[in-house]
Amino acid sequence: MPGADHDRDAAEGRGEAEAEVEGHALMADGAQRLVVGVRAGGARWVEAAVRRVLDAWGALDGPARSAADAAAAAAGAESAQRVAGELEALFALDAAAQRATPLEVIRSLRREATEVLRTAGVPEVVRDEYEARAFPDDVYGVVLHSPAELGDDDLGGALLAWGLGKAKVLRSRAGGAGPGEGPRPTRM
Repeated sequence: MPGADHDRDAAEGRGEAEAEVEGHALMADGAQRLVVGVRAGGARWVEAAVRRVLDAWGALDGPARSAADAAAAAAGAESAQRVAGELEALFALDAAAQRATPLEVIRSLRREATEVLRTAGVPEVVRDEYEARAFPDDVYGVVLHSPAELGDDDLGGALLAWGLGKAKVLRSRAGGAGPGEGPRPTRM
């Protein structure tokens, strides 16, 4: 019955459109919370990462330590702004065009912390084999593993919401297909 097929296809199309709208809403909510979280906690995270390594190393005298602490504060402020801007640029892209994840971008906070430690003359640390392979440029072992490490436990949920939303958007565009299924065939 041609009418029934048409009605089913129309209903599926509405369902996919609604799923895409829901996915965009999840992405937008997660994105907004992640940007706010980086702006609120990124600088503090950089300062704390530098402080942890300097405390463990323990080789800087008073004036050198004060200089490193001041450099960490400046680097923290700069890195929070840089990462928040990079996140905003990522989130401005269509879901299908996003080639990085928010966690990848947030993890780049380590760059400024690493530079402060390198400038202070801190020797590289011995790291776990996996960490060395996964994050070769993280020579001080400071990379964060979850956005919650920025000081807000809800940021892990924000990252999850963003990821679920992106999956929902991309699945709806593929005709609601599940993993490995490919798009659903159209009816004639």
